[in-house]
Amino acid sequence: MASIGAIPGRTPQSPGPGAASAGFPSPAPVPGRGEAEENEQELAETHLCVLWASGYLGIAYYDTSDSTIHFMPDAPDQESLRLLQRVLDEINPRSIVTSAKQDENMTRFLGKLASQEHREPKRPEIVFLPSVDFGLEISKQRLLSGNYAFIPDSMTATEKILFLSSIIPFDSILTVRALGGLLKFLGRRRIGVELEDYNVSVPILGFKKFVLTHLVSIDQDTYSVLQIFKSESHPSVYKVASGLKEGLSLFGILNRCRCKWGEKLLRLWFTRPTQDLGELNSRLDVIQFFLLPQNLDMAQMLHRLLGHIKNVPTVYSALGLRDACRSLPQSIQLFQDIAQEFSDDLHHIASLIGKVVDFEGSLAENRFTVLPNIDPDIDEKKRRLMGLPSFLTEVARKELENLDSRIPSCSVIYIPLIGFLLSIPRLPSMAEASDFEIEGLDFMFLSEEKLHYRSARTKELDALLGDLHCDIRDQETLLMYQLQCQVLARAAVLTRVLDLASRLDVLLALASAARDYGYSRPRYSPQVLGVRIQNGRHPLMELCARTFVPNSAECGGDRGRVKVITGPNSSGKSIYLKQVGLITFMALVGSFVPAEEAEIGAVDAIFTRIHSCESISLGLSTFMIDLNQVAKAVNNATKQSLVLIDEFGKGTNTVDGLALLAAVLRHWLALGPACPHIFVATNFLSLVQLQLLPQGPLLQYLTMETCEDGDELVFFYQVCEGIAKSSHASHTAAQAGLPDQLLTRGKEVSDLIRSGKPIKPVKELLKEKQMENCQTLVDKFLKLDLEDPSLDLDLFMSQEVLPAATAIL
Repeated sequence: MASIGAIPGRTPQSPGPGAASAGFPSPAPVPGRGEAEENEQELAETHLCVLWASGYLGIAYYDTSDSTIHFMPDAPDQESLRLLQRVLDEINPRSIVTSAKQDENMTRFLGKLASQEHREPKRPEIVFLPSVDFGLEISKQRLLSGNYAFIPDSMTATEKILFLSSIIPFDSILTVRALGGLLKFLGRRRIGVELEDYNVSVPILGFKKFVLTHLVSIDQDTYSVLQIFKSESHPSVYKVASGLKEGLSLFGILNRCRCKWGEKLLRLWFTRPTQDLGELNSRLDVIQFFLLPQNLDMAQMLHRLLGHIKNVPTVYSALGLRDACRSLPQSIQLFQDIAQEFSDDLHHIASLIGKVVDFEGSLAENRFTVLPNIDPDIDEKKRRLMGLPSFLTEVARKELENLDSRIPSCSVIYIPLIGFLLSIPRLPSMAEASDFEIEGLDFMFLSEEKLHYRSARTKELDALLGDLHCDIRDQETLLMYQLQCQVLARAAVLTRVLDLASRLDVLLALASAARDYGYSRPRYSPQVLGVRIQNGRHPLMELCARTFVPNSAECGGDRGRVKVITGPNSSGKSIYLKQVGLITFMALVGSFVPAEEAEIGAVDAIFTRIHSCESISLGLSTFMIDLNQVAKAVNNATKQSLVLIDEFGKGTNTVDGLALLAAVLRHWLALGPACPHIFVATNFLSLVQLQLLPQGPLLQYLTMETCEDGDELVFFYQVCEGIAKSSHASHTAAQAGLPDQLLTRGKEVSDLIRSGKPIKPVKELLKEKQMENCQTLVDKFLKLDLEDPSLDLDLFMSQEVLPAATAIL
């Protein structure tokens, strides 16, 4: 019987208005600047170093006008490198330094940049340095060993490391490598000291963090403590290798995107909160439209279509999106863009793909196959291939007539790349390889007790039919390439489709979350500094708690910029701080917010000191990490920044911690109208009792409302104006299960310390200890052997009896 084998075949000159200082402030401008100074400013240059890897950018640049290095912490960027282009447009560097070992996208981007004649005379010089100059460890060493004018010579090496770690984000790997490469470039070119002796180094007067205009600065600590992102190990043992999954986080509850491009864009928006009111309001307009009851069905239909925005079905779903958006109000820019830019080219692409690709056949064979009637030659070869089994059965029957009568059966098989072979069973007499020889046949190989030969007839079949299987694949591969070229000719349309579809996906996801969670639209007031929140809620905590008490917050103008919040432990101070930060953040990404009303003023950054974790890589203590976080806020916060501080100072002794907290707050209060918007939660009641802060309109005291019901402390979780009289630590300790005896003694000692009275030992405990000492003394006398000739009574009385008697008294 014949068969066919089944062997697989082939197959800114300044940072701009959005900048934030992370080192030392630049010198103030001098009034009446002369002509020489203006010429010097015109000669000022910037030299930028950039690295791009795994979808993230690391950027640092040196500004000769103030001899300062500016850096941007690792930021996500798309393969088109749009963020990098924005940086270049804003900074306009004289030279761009990067690694010689670079990604293809970066190489193409820099090549295109170098060829832009219209940028003359400001077209940047592209400089490639060996990749070894950008090594992580060598870059750290170069940063830490640098000779910086702003670091006093009296600092030890350890103090210098700790100081620099409070300024430079060593956890941003690409940024650290870019800084290291920039220092190497500056040292090699000797920027600014070309005519000086070689012992004169390039002057570096500070490090500053910069953000692009309109972007809001938020560091990784803030993203972590506010639980904007939270990665967890995947619980499934089968998905451990796939990495991490999103835990309970703001991104997790708002990410209802139906396509992977939408999810990617939502994450990008979260990493780039913006002050661009036009962009924010355009996002909110779409969300508000889909929240209207009469538009619910349309939102659900569009969301279903977006679930098919992937690979080939994209064009079919995109046509459905276009037709749907043409029926929506064209006053909303997104609907207008989809209706106009999803052009008839999509029809052409959809028709072309649908007429050529055999989707069912492609899935069955796990390769690209074409439909019938596309290529007559392919159709003919497939027809021959399909008719081979019956044809080869007849050939095998004729071959068997010419074989030795001892051979009971044979078959003719077809193996891709090898051709047609005659297959016969191995006979018992065929023990050795020499027994395989048969006159008129060429032995090929032995497989599964079957001998395979070439015969004159199989050679004729090879010449007549050829390698059908591989020929079909080759021809279909050529058709696939031709189809690909025609589709790529309209690639711009598909790219725009994905951009607009992912934007629609994100806004539908945010609208769905706003509908389910009862969010409202925020308002933006750029002329107002600060935020005003009416009955705000914590977006994560309200999902976990059975009941949640809303709270309002208001800071702006020249009153109440610094809010000091006191109250018992577990009364909700930390939740209140995070709630303010999260609502502000949500408004700055263009989302509805969990509040009755929210008015967001000009906010350029959010800083936090809320939660600490040990740093093994940097070797810093928890308290040192706390200080670094506060140092970032002190060095970078402007009058438009929001600063959230929770329990700062508790990592060291009480007096020092209280002094540091008071010093930081007094520093900000002394700034007057330039003071940031600050929310501080603390249990240091001495901050108020000792009047460590100057009174004035900038300072406001808040507390968490409570009520004592006998021995019980009732939490209302409501913020009100005032000052807590006690931390009520004993009530919290009782809830934790500490014994009553310890609670009573702790409260007694606390009252004595607060009143300035001496602390005396507990009489019952003292009496019990005296009895133990008396018993010990009696035991020593009972064990005394008076007949022992070596006994020294004087020594016994002085070393044993006297100390025991003293302890009793």
